[in-house]
Formats: sequence, C-alpha cells, structure tokens
Amino acid sequence: MNRNVRVGAAALAITALGLAGCGRGDAGDGEAAPEEAAAVEEGAASGTIEVWAMGTEGENLGAFTDAFAEENPDVDVQVTAIPWDAAHDKIATAIAGGQTPDVTMIGTTWMGEFAATGALDPTPDLIDGDAFFEGAWESTNVGGTHYGVPWYVETRVLYHRADLESPTDWAGLTAMAADAQAAGAEWGVNLQPGQTGAWQTFMPFAWQAGAEMTNEDGTEFTIDSPEMVEALAYYQSFFTDGLAPTDLPQGSLEPSFMAGDIGAFVSGPWHVGILEELDAAGMADVALSPLPAGEEQASFIGGANLAVFEDSDNRDAAWKLVEWLSRPETQVAWYETVNDLPSVASAWEDPAIADDEYLGVFGEQLETAVAPPAIPTWEEVASVIDTELERLAKAGADPQEVATTIQQQAEAIGTGL
Repeated sequence: MNRNVRVGAAALAITALGLAGCGRGDAGDGEAAPEEAAAVEEGAASGTIEVWAMGTEGENLGAFTDAFAEENPDVDVQVTAIPWDAAHDKIATAIAGGQTPDVTMIGTTWMGEFAATGALDPTPDLIDGDAFFEGAWESTNVGGTHYGVPWYVETRVLYHRADLESPTDWAGLTAMAADAQAAGAEWGVNLQPGQTGAWQTFMPFAWQAGAEMTNEDGTEFTIDSPEMVEALAYYQSFFTDGLAPTDLPQGSLEPSFMAGDIGAFVSGPWHVGILEELDAAGMADVALSPLPAGEEQASFIGGANLAVFEDSDNRDAAWKLVEWLSRPETQVAWYETVNDLPSVASAWEDPAIADDEYLGVFGEQLETAVAPPAIPTWEEVASVIDTELERLAKAGADPQEVATTIQQQAEAIGTGL
C-alpha cells in the first residue's frame, strides 16, 4: 500500500532547501549529469548501523536483521520505528539539521525531493540494478543517478467478480462493467473520482494510452498531450455513463463488492487480506486480473526504497546491509515476515510466492508497472491531479481543459530539476 503522507512546515522547508541549490549532479546547462558512486570495501560489515523504518517494517526490521548480525558478528544494527504520518517531516528535519541516520526507508514518491537536497548517497556497484523490476528500479533514478534500492513493491490490479469475463483491453473493461450492471450490480466498477491518492488509480490509464508526465530528463512537463486527453476522456466515461459511483460512502467498497453490488475495482495486494477477513468463503467468487491494456500494458508501482545518507558515519556497512536486504532469499524471508512483496524479480520464483494464486497476478503486473517521475515536486503535482480528477468525474469538466490545467499548474510548480 502506498502509505506516503506529506505534511507540515518541514516538508515545505526541505523542498525549498532542495530547490534553492543546484541539485545533485548539476551539469550547469540545465541537464543532470550522472553522479559517480564510491566503491564499497570488501569484507564483513562492522560497527553501528542506524536505520529508520516506518510502520510495520519499522516494528519488525530490528529482529529480522539478527540474521545479518550472525553473518557479520561485529555489526550492531539499531532500528528506530517511525510512524508513517511523521516520517516525511522527521527525515526532512534530519537533513536540514545534519542529523541523519545511516539508512532510511523512503516512500517511492519522496525520492526525487530528498535526492535533490544532496543528502542521499549514490547507489554503488555493490547493488545490481538489473535484479529489480524495471519500474521499481526507476523509482530510485533522479536526474540520471540512482539513489538507494527498491525494498518492497506494490502494484494495482483489477479485482472483479469471478463470473465476469476478465478484460484485456479498454473496450473489454467497459463491457465488463456494463455486464456487471446487467447482472444486477448497482455499479459496474469503482474508480476513484478524485480526492487524495486518486492519481494512483488514474495514472495507469494515462500510461496505457502512451502518455508521459515529463520529458526524458525530467526538466519539463509533457502532460497536455493527446494521449493524456484520451486517458482522461476514457476515465471520465465510467462516471458519465453511470458505470462508476462518484460518492461511494467510506467503508462501503468491500462489503458492496463481496455482496455483488459492485462488479470490480482497482487496488493493490493489501485488499486480498481485507476481503478474506471480511468473507473468506466469498473469495471463491473473486478473481484478480492484470489491468486491461490501452495502446500498451501498464499499472502503477509503489512501495518503499532504502537509501543511505551521504553523511553516514558507517557508509560501507550501511550499503552492505542494504545489499543483504536486496538478496532474493532475504526478500522471500521478509515477505514471510510482513507480507511485503519483493522488489527483486527472481524472488518471485520461490514457492512461497509463486504458488499463491493471487500473488501471481501481481507478479505479472509488476513486469509492466511504471513509477511516477522521480522529481522533487511530484507530490505537489500529484495533488493537482487529484483535484482535477474530481472536476473531471463529478463536474463533467472537459478532458482537454483538465489536461491543460494540470499542465499549467505543474509548470508553475516546476520539476525541481
């Protein structure tokens, strides 16, 4: 689940700090130059490694790293658990005050912002970027330089009633929603009609249409495109055609879906557990499918990354811990501990994951999942998208006008690179 929450004055302060300077790897001509990463010395890790981690991960990582300490007897891993709603501000304040830990967990949509401050250490050759799902690895790419590694991932797929035909394209999704209503469902599909986080449901449609949010180096927005307008128009059609609700009461999605009143919805892996807890027997009537394709296949990829701070007091040992957490066997063990989906593709071959009928759909979707651009200002831009999607779905705003508005407001914000 994407649990990234950006709040408070410190968020604004750190953004200003990042945008005030030239940024990491500034070539001086408006284009970022890849930054060279220092090598990591061979041998066992030693000394103290201070780690910050959020939520369930923070609560479990300390005991989990006992296995790392067994392999590296002279190391002491100290994990501080931080609530998600305080994490962004705590990291921002630590950077501003020069009081960072060695390693921190970072939400994928924060990478551009924090890397732009100059606080993160470039990823060394100790890490094999080819081992990760491409979309996950790209979430660490800021201005041509990778910072940190993807730790765990999530992506979005289509949950639908098993008696409905799994759609493979946009026309099929529309037909499936109509068929659900014809069979007695009140709503054919549930899609977020704006409000916080709606961009995560919408952006797969934009990527499926071939839209890009920025140019290749992330210095200019390219939102106002025919592909984006096409995606907005298609997304809007579910609301204008009465196939999707615009005001679904909070907390009613899951019971309505299990009761057959909603034919389908788009969500991540956490919803499997929610539905099983609600109605285990009813899961026999539930199916999961990759999102239907437009011009191409795509979904949103989220999760969290691990990054080492450039001011780390124990930089080499920190990277050795990150590398250990990125090993396929460690990722499988971590999945068995907290159910975080591995970012390393080969970990999905382990029976603990490969034999799960639902996880197989997420693994397939991850092959084509896309991360939002790793720019310092992404969350400001995402907030604009959320607002404009609400106008699109609830007020019937013209898709071209919505795309133009997002482009204009994004340009006013800037990419931060």
